[in-house]
Amino acid sequence: MNYIVLDLEWNQGNEEKEKQRKDIPFEIIEIGAIKLDARMEFGGSFHEVVKPQVYQEMHRMTRQLLHMDMEQLQEGDLFPDVCKRFLSWCGTPAQGDDAGKHVRDGAPGPESTEKAGETYAGGGNAVAAVPWLFSTWGPQDLTELQRNMRFYGMGPLAGGPVKFYDIQKLFSIAFEDKKIRRNLEYAVDFLKIQKDGAFHRALSDAYYAARVLQQIRDPQVLQKVSFDTFQLPQSRKDEVRIVFDDYAKYISRRFDDKAQLLTDREVASTKCYICRRNLKRKIKWFTPNGKHYYSLSFCGQHGYMKGKIRIRRAEDDGVYAVKTTKFISEEEADELFRRRDAAKGQKGLNRKKKEV
Repeated sequence: MNYIVLDLEWNQGNEEKEKQRKDIPFEIIEIGAIKLDARMEFGGSFHEVVKPQVYQEMHRMTRQLLHMDMEQLQEGDLFPDVCKRFLSWCGTPAQGDDAGKHVRDGAPGPESTEKAGETYAGGGNAVAAVPWLFSTWGPQDLTELQRNMRFYGMGPLAGGPVKFYDIQKLFSIAFEDKKIRRNLEYAVDFLKIQKDGAFHRALSDAYYAARVLQQIRDPQVLQKVSFDTFQLPQSRKDEVRIVFDDYAKYISRRFDDKAQLLTDREVASTKCYICRRNLKRKIKWFTPNGKHYYSLSFCGQHGYMKGKIRIRRAEDDGVYAVKTTKFISEEEADELFRRRDAAKGQKGLNRKKKEV
């Protein structure tokens, strides 16, 4: 497996002069990337600036971070041309009128192996079948890349979620508390990586992110892939189901609304991801805030299992679910009972207020 460490810089609407567009809230103005081979050794770089077509004023925060102006960006090419060259450099066929066909159809890319795209159990090949893995600092770059591609009539990177490394998350898992999210410069200083260039430029940030990724060697950490969900699974068989060393994740297809989602059998199920038995719930699904839902089940072999459903908005205004299940201690199970009871109490209080 090879790695494409990607970093994007983008501009956005200036509140005073240009309103932010919903179909392209962030216009990409610079693409930088580093290739790492299977041994995490450098294998090349890509860098181009993009000539803006949507926002003609540089947002003040963008200008401060990048130390660039609009005149410099005029030297770049239009996004479709830059993006096609970038994808060709990656090893993905250029996107055009028939954009993304080979990945939507599940056909392998030009240098793929048999295992490329085999990311999760029980489903179609909804993840791009390519011999490399995107890696980014944080979760946003692949979404914005595909949103810009769609704006210009280009197909998505895949027919479903795109597997990638969120290096920011991996850094936290490997070196900190697994929850806190640091900025890239903090990680570089923490790992005592030599600073060879300015931050907040696409190529230098991609280089620094690649250097951080090189320092993460624990196989259990490196199994923690993420999924960009700009493109959702197209059917039930394409839904993402993946088991890590200490939890399991499921990403659903699109549903019209929350009520339809929550009544789906697969979404609501609580199955032991080790022995595959359907488990009886000790706590039925409840929500303290209307967005996150929790449950508690018990497996006779493996103990208490906590379920969590996060309901997210899809790109086309539908919704989808990201469900995680994890085995927890008896003390953590007791805490979940307390949270359930508190949620019930608040629900009863809200009902009384409406009746008054």
